[in-house]
Amino acid sequence: MVNIVLPIDFTETADVLIAGAVKFAKENRGKIFLIHVAPSDIGFAIGDMGFQYFPEVEQNEINEELKQLDRMQQQITSQGVECEHLLRQGIARDIILEYAAEKNASYIVMGSHGRSGIYDVFVGSLTKDLTKSSPVPVLVIPCHK
Repeated sequence: MVNIVLPIDFTETADVLIAGAVKFAKENRGKIFLIHVAPSDIGFAIGDMGFQYFPEVEQNEINEELKQLDRMQQQITSQGVECEHLLRQGIARDIILEYAAEKNASYIVMGSHGRSGIYDVFVGSLTKDLTKSSPVPVLVIPCHK
């Protein structure tokens, strides 16, 4: 069986990315390992008293993201592809590479929004970074409209 790590970020292009990953998994008898990496600073806010941490905000956000992952997992399994999911907090690139190693991934499937140039300078591109540093092949699915 081919193990496919599918990082997901809940953007408007997630359905396109999932459809491409499901097609790839079906063609290769694959299992999808869905992962969302949440930032470590979800519960922090800047106010009059400086940085403040609100654990209830963080927990609510994580609970909502877990519900979204559950729905995506059901969407994938309803199409006949095995799937499990995980949510972790931290630096996306590092967490995804660690998870790929844990799951003995054959592929990481990422989306490309079609942005380049100045956008990458200021925001960066996780897909580009992973294609440069991943020890396993990265399949890039175009998700731009």
